[in-house]
Amino acid sequence: MPEKILSVVIPAYNESRFIGALLDKIGAVDLSAFDCRMEIIVVDDGSADDTADIARQHDGVIVDVLAVNGGKGEAVKRGISLASGDYIIIQDADLEYEPNDYIPMLEALLQPGVDAVYGSRYMDPGGRTGPLAWLAGRHDGQSWTAYLGGRSISLAAYAYTGKWLTDTVTALKLFRRDVIKDMALETTGFELDHEITSNVLARGQNIVEVPIHYYPRSKAEGKKIGLRDWMKALHTFRSFAGRDMRTTDSGQ
Repeated sequence: MPEKILSVVIPAYNESRFIGALLDKIGAVDLSAFDCRMEIIVVDDGSADDTADIARQHDGVIVDVLAVNGGKGEAVKRGISLASGDYIIIQDADLEYEPNDYIPMLEALLQPGVDAVYGSRYMDPGGRTGPLAWLAGRHDGQSWTAYLGGRSISLAAYAYTGKWLTDTVTALKLFRRDVIKDMALETTGFELDHEITSNVLARGQNIVEVPIHYYPRSKAEGKKIGLRDWMKALHTFRSFAGRDMRTTDSGQ
């Protein structure tokens, strides 16, 4: 059986402080148990710093630079179009997420009937659910605004799609190639996450979650998402829930 490929799509905007360390961590992940190798794609979203130059110093990393800043969604769409892997994972360019979590996510994706795996920051490894899990779910260093904002988007997702996800805004999402490559995606910002989720669920495809590590950063450290993005998330679920936006060519 030929070796499988995991394409790691990394949208990056002014991440020179973190991108080098992240690429080192990704390069150290051992996927040999899956007979799988990585294809790492960094899409620089018109950064004003040396994000792209640092990424180019890492052997084997594909670096694509957008001429102007178009938003995270534009960078993700570009990365997906470049990806040749059997599996595609979207990873933020900072160090909030742990690349070693690719391993349990791949284990979950390879189970029968699974189309996508979301790395959840809020699943309780101890098995607690309901109010207790909600109260215990906030991570050290994570503001209550960010925490409650993310959890409330899960409620919105449930209202519009009928699917309960503990962490629909996670920046660690893994897909089988045929699930993500043929989407005619429209949005350009952080709301692309919700457009993708809406589309996957509209097709009746199965998203499962696994618990992951999370190391939140503050706005002073470069956190970019805010209240405006929360409003866009609600609008996106309202606009795209139930829409199957498939292109005719899934091998692009």
